[in-house]
Amino acid sequence: MSIAAPSNPREITLRGIILGILITLVFTAAQVYLGLKVGLTFATSIPAAVISMALLSAFKDATIQENNIVQTIASAAGTLASVIFVLPGLLMIGWWAHVPFWPTFGACAIGGVLGVMYTVPLRRALVSQSSLPYPEGVAAAEVLKVGMASREGAAEGKAGLRAVIWGGLTSAGFAALAAAKLMAAEVAIFFRTGAGATGIGASSSLALIGAGHLMGITVGIAMLVGLLIAWGILVPLMTSMAPVAAGMAVADQALSIWSKEVRMMGAGVIGIAAIVTLAGLAKPILGGLKSAMDTARKAKLEGAALDRTELDIPIFIVGLVTLISLVPAGWLLASFLQGGPLATLAVPLVAVGVGYILIAGIFAAAVCGYMAGLIGSSNSPVSGIAILTILGAALSVGFVGRSVMGPEVAQALIAFALFVTTVVLAVAVIGNDNLQDLKTGQLVNATPWKQQVGLLIGVAAGSCVVPPVLELLNHANGFVGAPNLDSISDQPLAAPQALLISTLAKGAIGGNLPWKLLGIGVLIGLGLVLINFALKKASNDKYSLPPLGVGLAIYLPSAVITPVVIGAVAGWLFERAMAKKAGGESAKRIGVLVMSGFIVGESLFNVALAGMIVLSGKGEPLAIANGMGEGTTMLIALLVGAAIVSGLYRWSARNGASVQGQNK
Repeated sequence: MSIAAPSNPREITLRGIILGILITLVFTAAQVYLGLKVGLTFATSIPAAVISMALLSAFKDATIQENNIVQTIASAAGTLASVIFVLPGLLMIGWWAHVPFWPTFGACAIGGVLGVMYTVPLRRALVSQSSLPYPEGVAAAEVLKVGMASREGAAEGKAGLRAVIWGGLTSAGFAALAAAKLMAAEVAIFFRTGAGATGIGASSSLALIGAGHLMGITVGIAMLVGLLIAWGILVPLMTSMAPVAAGMAVADQALSIWSKEVRMMGAGVIGIAAIVTLAGLAKPILGGLKSAMDTARKAKLEGAALDRTELDIPIFIVGLVTLISLVPAGWLLASFLQGGPLATLAVPLVAVGVGYILIAGIFAAAVCGYMAGLIGSSNSPVSGIAILTILGAALSVGFVGRSVMGPEVAQALIAFALFVTTVVLAVAVIGNDNLQDLKTGQLVNATPWKQQVGLLIGVAAGSCVVPPVLELLNHANGFVGAPNLDSISDQPLAAPQALLISTLAKGAIGGNLPWKLLGIGVLIGLGLVLINFALKKASNDKYSLPPLGVGLAIYLPSAVITPVVIGAVAGWLFERAMAKKAGGESAKRIGVLVMSGFIVGESLFNVALAGMIVLSGKGEPLAIANGMGEGTTMLIALLVGAAIVSGLYRWSARNGASVQGQNK
């Protein structure tokens, strides 16, 4: 489907900016909760595009490019919230008791601005002149095209908005049942395997089912392989070799070995997979920089008039903004150290921190941007990037501070390393998002520099939301591993990524990293890299087994991964069933929006639940006393979840056929 491109279409408008900011505020809150609970986030571009089209359809002069700017602004929510993979570490080590607004805002905003700037020179190499598929960017463009093009598009746009609403309401209701204790929050089974033990768990979460559908079958299969390696091989093997305390429950035995040993192996798999990805990026990165500079030179010396769809933010401004951003970055790092045990080392530490943000940020943005093109921004190696970044930051600041080592100094160095890593991670995830949005823009004939400005607006809005939502959840629930002195609920959020990152920071600075376990993970990761290479070559790139997906499944709890795998398989079966049916393509797109609604609805409900906890002062304000046993509540969760998912898939199929009928 082609879209006519006016020479100067309406793109950045006041109404579009306001709408984009409002969507960003809502989705950022949802993403912060989801990331803290399960360690995963999702791309918000598609649901943002649907909401934008439904609301802007009231204006006759709305254009596809204007809708694209709205989703570009709102997409910042899907990525900037990833800083919560690191920030809770500062609470876990006891450096912060509460989340301060300005340092958190500053880390997000400065990192976000640099993320946009770093990836501007990569647009030609990784977007316009690249064969990378950009699955989520292409999907967002298709949604925009269908929504703007015809009567069918108008009907589908309305059905799509209903899909997001239905998905959101049902997932919020499902989460409310768990909060009311009327069904189990997790379905799990653990058992002995000879002298060892293992098991499997699945969180009662429609948001995770939705995330699996959006990730797709390739990542779903990779995660299934990771589950089999972790819980089918490593946990049974290692529990059989470890001594068991008298009377220890099977579940405690399996989970103890997984959390202390197997998880570290997963971190090694993720780390080596990210390094291999980085190694393959040198050529496109250098090519992108050369192309950007050549274009700037051509425009200046030859007076060449570039087409509107090839106009980026000028490379001179990119360089200037990058240099100017380093000034507030330095001030932010200096203020973080002020008055603490590292105040005497502030100058060298700030110099190392700023230099690290500058250099590591470029590589992190490039690798995440490349991976957005390869497998989508939801699946980019944020975990691997964070692991590599914290190790590099901890070793760098540890080298500077080794002359004044002591318990307080060590804690301060860990905190400083975590703060620097937060900025670098913001650079990485916004770089990731920028390239995906630019791919969507390329397909709908948008103006690149206007999209880049739109994303900067989204960065500012998202940076305002992350600190208060994070503090609300800190006060309501707290985090596993943190002192949680001021938390109301006795059920802290897992924050799995932040727990691992803070553990690695302590190990790197304290000199007691579990190198043996990480090394085993690296060997497993290298084996997976070879298998993936052989599989892609043998199938002509039709099949792959992303090592990062496998590593994540080894590293994250099975309760998180199992529903993601189920969602990926269910989504694949649904899309196969729709492939040859009337209205099948519409049904597939509506299904995607239902799944996006699952994520948004559950996450927003749980942010609201945190507010109820704080206001009521009760850890479980919705709990209803009942006499049901654990088995009964697990069965209820399974039956209700299956009924909702299958029912909404059938609803999507019927609406797809209805849209097709209205077009005839």
